[in-house]
Amino acid sequence: MIGLLDELGPAKIPNMDLKPVRHPYSWNNNASVLFLDQPVNAGFSYSSQNVSTTAAASKDIYALLTLFFAQFPQYAKQDFHISGESYAGHYIPIFSREILSHKDRNINLKSALIGNGLTDPLTQYEYYRPMACGEGGYPSVLSKSDCQIMDNALHRCQSLIKSCYDTSDARTCETATSNCNDAVLGTFIRSGKDFYDIRQNDGAGTPSYSDQFLNSKTVMQALGVEVDRFDACNRSVNGNFVSAGDWMLPIHRSIPKMLEQIPVLIYAGDADFICNWLGNRAWTNALEWPGNRAFSKAKVQPLRSATGKADYGNVKTAQNLSFMQIYQAGHMVPADQPEPAVDMFNRWIGGEWFSKR
Repeated sequence: MIGLLDELGPAKIPNMDLKPVRHPYSWNNNASVLFLDQPVNAGFSYSSQNVSTTAAASKDIYALLTLFFAQFPQYAKQDFHISGESYAGHYIPIFSREILSHKDRNINLKSALIGNGLTDPLTQYEYYRPMACGEGGYPSVLSKSDCQIMDNALHRCQSLIKSCYDTSDARTCETATSNCNDAVLGTFIRSGKDFYDIRQNDGAGTPSYSDQFLNSKTVMQALGVEVDRFDACNRSVNGNFVSAGDWMLPIHRSIPKMLEQIPVLIYAGDADFICNWLGNRAWTNALEWPGNRAFSKAKVQPLRSATGKADYGNVKTAQNLSFMQIYQAGHMVPADQPEPAVDMFNRWIGGEWFSKR
């Protein structure tokens, strides 16, 4: 619902009057878009049982999409692209893997898109200090001593993540999550800067009225909502995922199998801290797969829309894998750079960067 109302849906709620306003750069100007509240018990979704891992959530997503396309078969033959941001760096690879594992599926999956995602924590946690300390294209937001504190904390953090990668043990992975987030991310939190946009102070961004809109009685009645209220983040569900060790799993290992069947786009707004572009660029460059050499040698090309007067980012692509850096955008690229984002999206689903092999 945040993606729907704050980023890329057909309407936004820009003011306290809670009246929807048409969004000219909606991603549904060239596609039909489904917005899902998941995992269960997040947003308006509900269940008597919780899920605590991405793998478990993938079963629900596959069941939902299968039922949807069975109910609306006129859409089942159309190209289907799966997209998400942030923790969807976990969701999208595992959901795609689940869909592609069913040969008798009625889901015509054609590609996957991940925006500012957490996919390979072992690699990505290494780039928190560089991003915070002036190596990501923006001035440092930390003192030299704080940058050193982050450097000092990294070795133990990465050692714990590697143990998680090696064992997939829930307690081992939970320990890695708690240690790394306290020791590495804690220093950044004390800076008072925004996790999602290093250019601004925490809490200083554009206000969102989507929560108020979704919690209004009129909207809830119109939607037939069967929960008491909308919450953008369910802390209980979040805690369950952390306790189950899901956070630090090596999700990137699912990407090579995906690339054998569908194109994958990793894009990142370059002002984000928490899933920053440096870390996303690093893991895509380091990914072990048959196209690694071609991807490493691929030239970085500028991105510019047909109507644009300046480049809005750059792209590197080879054999079904693409990485894009989007300039002057934080964690939520479509919110910060709506016109470039829809240009990127429309060109992507149009197949501009799909492998022709």
